[in-house]
Amino acid sequence: MLLLLGASLVTVFTQAGEALEVRIGAAHFPPYTVRPEQGADTGLLPQLAEALNRLQPRYRFILVPTSIPRRFGDFQQGRTDMAIFENPKWGWQGIAYRAVDMGLEDAEVFVAHAQSGRDQRYFDAIEGKRLALFNGYHYAFADFNADPGFLKQRYHATLTYSHDSNLSMVERGRADLALVTRSYLSDFLRRNPESRPELMASERVDQVYHHYALLRPDAPISAEAFASLMRQLRDNGELTRIFQPYRITVQAPRD
Repeated sequence: MLLLLGASLVTVFTQAGEALEVRIGAAHFPPYTVRPEQGADTGLLPQLAEALNRLQPRYRFILVPTSIPRRFGDFQQGRTDMAIFENPKWGWQGIAYRAVDMGLEDAEVFVAHAQSGRDQRYFDAIEGKRLALFNGYHYAFADFNADPGFLKQRYHATLTYSHDSNLSMVERGRADLALVTRSYLSDFLRRNPESRPELMASERVDQVYHHYALLRPDAPISAEAFASLMRQLRDNGELTRIFQPYRITVQAPRD
Protein backbone atom coordinates (compact mmCIF):
# COMPACT_ATOMS: atom_id res chain seq x y z
CA MET A 1 0.00 0.00 0.00
CA LEU A 2 2.81 2.40 0.91
CA LEU A 3 4.59 1.61 -2.34
CA LEU A 4 1.42 2.28 -4.32
CA LEU A 5 0.84 5.52 -2.42
CA GLY A 6 4.43 6.59 -3.10
CA ALA A 7 4.09 5.83 -6.79
CA SER A 8 0.85 7.83 -6.91
CA LEU A 9 2.48 10.81 -5.22
CA VAL A 10 5.35 10.72 -7.71
CA THR A 11 2.87 10.63 -10.57
CA VAL A 12 0.87 13.55 -9.14
CA PHE A 13 4.05 15.56 -8.54
CA THR A 14 5.25 14.90 -12.10
CA GLN A 15 1.93 15.94 -13.54
CA ALA A 16 1.72 19.06 -11.39
CA GLY A 17 5.38 19.97 -11.64
CA GLU A 18 7.22 22.11 -14.12
CA ALA A 19 7.05 21.44 -17.82
CA LEU A 20 9.66 19.17 -19.36
CA GLU A 21 12.43 21.27 -20.88
CA VAL A 22 13.31 20.47 -24.49
CA ARG A 23 16.55 22.08 -25.66
CA ILE A 24 16.68 22.91 -29.36
CA GLY A 25 20.10 23.54 -30.88
CA ALA A 26 20.10 26.99 -32.50
CA ALA A 27 22.83 27.39 -35.12
CA HIS A 28 23.11 30.43 -37.39
CA PHE A 29 21.00 29.49 -40.43
CA PRO A 30 19.16 32.60 -41.62
CA PRO A 31 16.29 33.27 -41.90
CA TYR A 32 15.54 30.25 -39.71
CA THR A 33 17.97 31.18 -36.95
CA VAL A 34 19.90 34.46 -36.85
CA ARG A 35 23.06 34.85 -34.74
CA PRO A 36 21.79 33.00 -31.64
CA GLU A 37 25.33 32.95 -30.20
CA GLN A 38 25.08 36.75 -29.93
CA GLY A 39 21.80 36.57 -28.03
CA ALA A 40 19.63 37.51 -31.00
CA ASP A 41 16.06 36.27 -30.80
CA THR A 42 15.08 36.94 -34.39
CA GLY A 43 14.39 34.37 -37.07
CA LEU A 44 11.81 31.68 -37.65
CA LEU A 45 13.01 29.20 -35.02
CA PRO A 46 12.20 31.51 -32.06
CA GLN A 47 8.73 32.03 -33.54
CA LEU A 48 8.24 28.27 -33.88
CA ALA A 49 9.39 27.66 -30.28
CA GLU A 50 6.96 30.31 -29.02
CA ALA A 51 4.12 28.72 -30.98
CA LEU A 52 4.95 25.28 -29.55
CA ASN A 53 5.01 26.68 -26.01
CA ARG A 54 1.68 28.49 -26.45
CA LEU A 55 0.10 25.34 -27.81
CA GLN A 56 0.52 23.19 -24.70
CA PRO A 57 1.85 23.20 -21.11
CA ARG A 58 3.61 19.85 -20.93
CA TYR A 59 6.85 20.80 -22.71
CA ARG A 60 8.85 24.02 -22.64
CA PHE A 61 10.97 24.47 -25.75
CA ILE A 62 14.10 26.57 -25.26
CA LEU A 63 16.89 27.51 -27.66
CA VAL A 64 20.50 26.60 -26.92
CA PRO A 65 23.05 28.46 -29.06
CA THR A 66 25.41 26.23 -31.03
CA SER A 67 27.11 26.44 -34.42
CA ILE A 68 26.92 24.61 -37.73
CA PRO A 69 30.01 22.41 -37.06
CA ARG A 70 29.51 22.16 -33.26
CA ARG A 71 25.87 21.06 -33.38
CA PHE A 72 26.77 17.40 -33.90
CA GLY A 73 28.86 17.19 -30.72
CA ASP A 74 26.34 19.16 -28.67
CA PHE A 75 23.63 16.75 -29.81
CA GLN A 76 25.65 13.59 -29.09
CA GLN A 77 26.81 14.85 -25.68
CA GLY A 78 23.29 15.74 -24.59
CA ARG A 79 23.68 19.50 -24.47
CA THR A 80 20.80 19.69 -26.92
CA ASP A 81 17.83 17.38 -27.31
CA MET A 82 16.81 18.33 -30.81
CA ALA A 83 18.35 19.56 -34.07
CA ILE A 84 15.79 21.29 -36.25
CA PHE A 85 15.49 22.34 -39.91
CA GLU A 86 17.91 19.53 -40.71
CA ASN A 87 18.56 16.98 -43.44
CA PRO A 88 19.98 13.56 -42.45
CA LYS A 89 22.50 13.94 -45.32
CA TRP A 90 24.13 16.97 -43.68
CA GLY A 91 26.74 15.06 -41.68
CA TRP A 92 24.44 13.06 -39.43
CA GLN A 93 25.58 9.66 -40.65
CA GLY A 94 26.59 7.47 -37.72
CA ILE A 95 24.74 9.59 -35.13
CA ALA A 96 21.76 8.07 -33.34
CA TYR A 97 18.54 10.07 -33.72
CA ARG A 98 14.85 9.82 -34.49
CA ALA A 99 13.63 11.93 -37.40
CA VAL A 100 10.36 13.84 -37.66
CA ASP A 101 9.25 15.19 -41.02
CA MET A 102 8.28 18.79 -40.27
CA GLY A 103 6.20 19.27 -43.41
CA LEU A 104 8.23 22.34 -44.40
CA GLU A 105 9.99 22.70 -47.73
CA ASP A 106 12.45 25.31 -49.02
CA ALA A 107 14.95 25.23 -51.88
CA GLU A 108 18.49 26.46 -52.48
CA VAL A 109 19.05 28.42 -55.67
CA PHE A 110 21.96 30.01 -57.50
CA VAL A 111 22.09 33.82 -57.70
CA ALA A 112 24.01 35.78 -60.35
CA HIS A 113 24.45 39.43 -61.25
CA ALA A 114 21.68 40.46 -63.63
CA GLN A 115 23.16 41.65 -66.93
CA SER A 116 21.82 42.45 -70.37
CA GLY A 117 21.63 39.26 -72.43
CA ARG A 118 22.14 36.96 -69.44
CA ASP A 119 19.35 34.43 -68.96
CA GLN A 120 18.71 31.11 -67.24
CA ARG A 121 21.25 29.34 -69.46
CA TYR A 122 23.94 31.03 -67.37
CA PHE A 123 23.13 28.57 -64.59
CA ASP A 124 23.43 25.46 -66.75
CA ALA A 125 27.07 24.92 -65.77
CA ILE A 126 29.04 26.11 -62.76
CA GLU A 127 32.43 24.90 -63.95
CA GLY A 128 34.90 27.77 -64.15
CA LYS A 129 32.64 30.17 -62.25
CA ARG A 130 33.66 31.79 -58.98
CA LEU A 131 31.36 30.72 -56.16
CA ALA A 132 30.52 32.53 -52.95
CA LEU A 133 29.48 29.93 -50.36
CA PHE A 134 28.64 29.80 -46.68
CA ASN A 135 31.38 28.07 -44.70
CA GLY A 136 30.20 24.75 -43.24
CA TYR A 137 27.15 24.30 -45.42
CA HIS A 138 26.54 21.10 -47.37
CA TYR A 139 25.72 21.68 -51.05
CA ALA A 140 24.20 19.11 -53.38
CA PHE A 141 26.32 20.16 -56.37
CA ALA A 142 29.41 19.24 -54.32
CA ASP A 143 27.92 15.90 -53.18
CA PHE A 144 27.39 17.45 -49.72
CA ASN A 145 31.15 17.66 -49.15
CA ALA A 146 31.57 20.71 -46.88
CA ASP A 147 35.38 20.53 -46.64
CA PRO A 148 36.68 24.10 -47.24
CA GLY A 149 39.83 22.94 -49.02
CA PHE A 150 37.84 20.80 -51.42
CA LEU A 151 35.40 23.61 -52.23
CA LYS A 152 38.15 26.16 -52.75
CA GLN A 153 40.19 23.93 -55.02
CA ARG A 154 37.38 22.29 -56.96
CA TYR A 155 34.98 25.21 -57.33
CA HIS A 156 37.08 28.37 -56.88
CA ALA A 157 34.93 29.06 -53.84
CA THR A 158 35.18 31.96 -51.43
CA LEU A 159 33.80 30.86 -48.05
CA THR A 160 32.23 33.37 -45.69
CA TYR A 161 29.90 33.42 -42.70
CA SER A 162 27.45 35.87 -44.26
CA HIS A 163 24.90 35.37 -47.01
CA ASP A 164 24.62 39.14 -47.28
CA SER A 165 28.34 39.32 -48.03
CA ASN A 166 28.05 36.58 -50.63
CA LEU A 167 25.22 38.35 -52.44
CA SER A 168 27.14 41.62 -52.24
CA MET A 169 30.15 39.90 -53.84
CA VAL A 170 27.93 38.87 -56.74
CA GLU A 171 26.57 42.40 -57.13
CA ARG A 172 30.09 43.87 -57.16
CA GLY A 173 31.45 41.27 -59.60
CA ARG A 174 33.78 39.63 -57.09
CA ALA A 175 31.92 36.32 -57.47
CA ASP A 176 29.88 34.85 -60.30
CA LEU A 177 27.43 32.80 -58.25
CA ALA A 178 26.15 32.68 -54.69
CA LEU A 179 23.91 29.99 -53.26
CA VAL A 180 21.09 30.90 -50.89
CA THR A 181 17.71 29.53 -49.98
CA ARG A 182 14.63 31.03 -51.56
CA SER A 183 13.56 32.04 -48.07
CA TYR A 184 16.78 33.94 -47.48
CA LEU A 185 16.72 35.64 -50.88
CA SER A 186 13.13 36.71 -50.27
CA ASP A 187 14.12 38.22 -46.93
CA PHE A 188 17.26 39.87 -48.38
CA LEU A 189 15.33 41.56 -51.19
CA ARG A 190 12.74 42.76 -48.70
CA ARG A 191 15.50 44.39 -46.67
CA ASN A 192 17.43 45.62 -49.72
CA PRO A 193 14.93 46.55 -52.44
CA GLU A 194 17.66 48.37 -54.39
CA SER A 195 19.28 44.97 -55.05
CA ARG A 196 16.20 43.53 -56.74
CA PRO A 197 17.15 44.64 -60.30
CA GLU A 198 20.80 43.67 -59.69
CA LEU A 199 20.28 40.01 -58.88
CA MET A 200 18.94 37.10 -60.91
CA ALA A 201 17.89 33.85 -59.24
CA SER A 202 18.07 30.51 -60.98
CA GLU A 203 15.12 28.35 -61.80
CA ARG A 204 17.62 25.54 -61.33
CA VAL A 205 17.51 24.21 -57.76
CA ASP A 206 20.67 22.92 -56.09
CA GLN A 207 18.73 21.05 -53.44
CA VAL A 208 15.27 20.96 -51.96
CA TYR A 209 15.27 21.56 -48.23
CA HIS A 210 12.69 19.13 -46.90
CA HIS A 211 13.11 19.93 -43.25
CA TYR A 212 13.34 17.37 -40.48
CA ALA A 213 13.65 17.60 -36.72
CA LEU A 214 16.21 15.14 -35.34
CA LEU A 215 15.66 14.03 -31.74
CA ARG A 216 18.08 12.24 -29.46
CA PRO A 217 16.79 8.74 -28.61
CA ASP A 218 16.47 9.75 -24.93
CA ALA A 219 15.10 13.25 -25.51
CA PRO A 220 12.40 14.45 -23.07
CA ILE A 221 9.88 14.43 -25.92
CA SER A 222 9.27 11.49 -28.22
CA ALA A 223 9.27 11.72 -32.00
CA GLU A 224 5.58 10.82 -31.98
CA ALA A 225 4.71 13.57 -29.52
CA PHE A 226 6.65 16.21 -31.46
CA ALA A 227 5.05 15.10 -34.72
CA SER A 228 1.65 15.52 -33.06
CA LEU A 229 2.49 19.08 -31.97
CA MET A 230 3.64 19.97 -35.48
CA ARG A 231 0.43 18.54 -36.90
CA GLN A 232 -1.60 20.72 -34.55
CA LEU A 233 0.34 23.83 -35.60
CA ARG A 234 -0.22 22.94 -39.23
CA ASP A 235 -3.94 22.40 -38.68
CA ASN A 236 -4.47 25.65 -36.75
CA GLY A 237 -2.62 27.75 -39.33
CA GLU A 238 0.37 28.72 -37.18
CA LEU A 239 2.93 27.12 -39.51
CA THR A 240 1.47 28.97 -42.47
CA ARG A 241 1.53 32.25 -40.54
CA ILE A 242 5.20 31.82 -39.62
CA PHE A 243 6.69 30.34 -42.78
CA GLN A 244 4.60 31.31 -45.80
CA PRO A 245 5.86 34.95 -45.90
CA TYR A 246 9.34 33.51 -46.59
CA ARG A 247 8.20 31.33 -49.49
CA ILE A 248 8.57 28.19 -47.38
CA THR A 249 5.97 25.60 -48.35
CA VAL A 250 3.82 24.13 -45.58
CA GLN A 251 2.59 20.66 -46.51
CA ALA A 252 1.64 17.32 -45.04
CA PRO A 253 4.63 15.20 -43.98
CA ARG A 254 5.72 12.55 -46.45
CA ASP A 255 6.62 10.00 -43.78
